[in-house]
Amino acid sequence: MTIYGEVLTAMLTPFNEDLSVNYPEVKRLARYLIENGSDGLVVLGSTGESPTLTMDEKLHILQTVKDEVGEEACIIAGTGTNDTRSSIEMTIEAEKLGVDGVMLVAPYYNKPPQEGFYQHFKAVAEMTTLPVMIYNVPGRSGKNIEARTIARLADIENIVAVKESSGNLNQVSEIRRLTPPGFSIYSGDDSLTLPILAVGGVGIVSVAAHVVGKEIKQMVQLFKAGKVHQAAQLHSRLLSLFQGIFITTNPIPIKMLVNHIGIEAGPVRPPLIGLTEQERTVVLEIFTVLQSSSSGA
Repeated sequence: MTIYGEVLTAMLTPFNEDLSVNYPEVKRLARYLIENGSDGLVVLGSTGESPTLTMDEKLHILQTVKDEVGEEACIIAGTGTNDTRSSIEMTIEAEKLGVDGVMLVAPYYNKPPQEGFYQHFKAVAEMTTLPVMIYNVPGRSGKNIEARTIARLADIENIVAVKESSGNLNQVSEIRRLTPPGFSIYSGDDSLTLPILAVGGVGIVSVAAHVVGKEIKQMVQLFKAGKVHQAAQLHSRLLSLFQGIFITTNPIPIKMLVNHIGIEAGPVRPPLIGLTEQERTVVLEIFTVLQSSSSGA
């Protein structure tokens, strides 16, 4: 069992209509997620629109979440950037706030070679006592962290996990083969949670858990209890939502759904924009059908 838990939600950041951070709703959303299937929260990731947040906003958000649910859940701070020095500074500040771990995204835009990835993550990990999760997301960062690089990083004592969003099950399998049993592999894609569990993953850093957290938690637990068929059935029922919330750039669709269920997540910050009417209709229809099937089950 990983120290982080099985279902972690990549928490979005609620904004007011003037695009300022809505801290009361940050608190309310954190509470809602922990009461609805999440073992922990990954705060200030891409779903949290971290590139548009100031350092002061980031620290205030972390403090707000920590104060609200820190005694009950694991809080992981997204402290990685595409600059090693800035990543170290943010990691140090997050540790001062008492978070339980940090997530370091692959440096984006720079596209470092594999040795550059290794040196970057090593430098940040050496400056904190917190457990570190590496975040491999080639679709956003522009370059894949290869399995052998992840394996090298796993030899560093406090690098304990990877969030794998490469979409490549062969890579996930290779990471599992090359890393110690205690090194945790998390799916970074809701639609690949079950396949990644099957090749040695421990859980999911989820976007969909904002609205179907209990169902995702149930799916993971069914699989781990050996009830693979039931887990697969639940995966199949949720798959249309997993795909629908990526009809356009995350977190645009999930933010709309969180607003829809009554939490004031607000708008997205530019350069992101809201859903088109057609996209909104598609996502709401998927969610409504899923809710209807759940209530009839």
